[in-house]
Amino acid sequence: MFYRKNVGPKERWARGVSGALMAGCGLFVLGLTPLGLMAAGAGAVTVVTGVFGFCPACAMLGRKLEGPGPR
Repeated sequence: MFYRKNVGPKERWARGVSGALMAGCGLFVLGLTPLGLMAAGAGAVTVVTGVFGFCPACAMLGRKLEGPGPR
């Protein structure tokens, strides 16, 4: 791949669920208004970052995944 993952597995799951909820609320609660479409778009971007495990905003801030820690 051309990027290093910077989102851990628990956060990936949380991003997927929260992004889907954000997109659903944007479309079903706010409808096809500009605000609803913006919320749905933000939810879709959140889901994509969870699926791929890479967040460009986190990368710009220099976030990297640590190795497996103590259990």
